[in-house]
Amino acid sequence: MKLEGKIAVITGASAGMGKAMVLLFAKEGATVIAIARRKERLDEIVLQAKDFDGKIIAVQGDVAVEKDMEDLIDRVVKEYGTLDILINNAGIMDEMMPVAEVTDELWNRVIDVNLTGPFVLCRKAVQQMEKQGQGNIINIASAGGLRGARAGAAYTASKFGLVGLTKNIGYMYATKGIRCSAICPGGVDTEIGAAGVTHPSQFGLERAMSGMGTNPRSGSPDELANVALFLASDDSSFVNGTTITVDGGWTAY
Repeated sequence: MKLEGKIAVITGASAGMGKAMVLLFAKEGATVIAIARRKERLDEIVLQAKDFDGKIIAVQGDVAVEKDMEDLIDRVVKEYGTLDILINNAGIMDEMMPVAEVTDELWNRVIDVNLTGPFVLCRKAVQQMEKQGQGNIINIASAGGLRGARAGAAYTASKFGLVGLTKNIGYMYATKGIRCSAICPGGVDTEIGAAGVTHPSQFGLERAMSGMGTNPRSGSPDELANVALFLASDDSSFVNGTTITVDGGWTAY
């Protein structure tokens, strides 16, 4: 087992990549604190892992509520004595809105979930990881954090910001036993598109989709979870402050 005895916090854990990571990490021996707004879905995932070597603790929470996330990290450390792994996976789309059509409400909601939430959790986690002399943070960014038109303006800005935050943390704390890297998925079969693109900008959608013909295929949540496991384990001990693109070759075009 690659994560035996590790304590991991994973956000956006009720479906898609989050669910796949939670189950894989528990299978590999970790105690996983799984956070999502839909508690009933988390409870179903807990049952799926009842025979695993690790275990899953379901916690209802919203990454956009700063105090709740800070209190959560405090509770994890108080109960388990450590925080070994943090995965910022929760994210939302932005209706493919180009900048001229972005409302303040949409901008604030996307930035709060995709960037401010991970920032708050990273800040709190690093404070603890400094004390214990080790820790590992994995941020789930996006090909949209590497290219300018995979989504609308707010999502693109949030994921570029998350990539920058990742690189800054990785370098700043590299001598303190703390690693921080980002996974940049391409098209993956998850709910984020269906949930976050319900009333898209027609102009923005047309422009963003103009390059979809170059995408070799969509990935599965399990394929992304395997990369997260690599980054979370000692197999990646010399990987830090960087992005790993997992997109089947889409951004290579």
